[in-house]
Amino acid sequence: MTFYPLAILGLGASEILLVLVVLLLVFGAAKLPKIGQSLGEGVRQFKKGLKGEGEDLEEKEEKKQIGKKEE
Repeated sequence: MTFYPLAILGLGASEILLVLVVLLLVFGAAKLPKIGQSLGEGVRQFKKGLKGEGEDLEEKEEKKQIGKKEE
């Protein structure tokens, strides 16, 4: 039995293509890579949080603030 993750949502190839075209029209070609990058970063942070790896978000923000103050 083959597992298709999007089949759970009931989405076929034509529906996915339609969603991508609508996203392109709404956000424009210039913003889509930024949106994808932000989503990827969010997924990575979520996975790290589930595993308990890395720093807390608050600690990371504090380090960024300290770095900006020193400049």
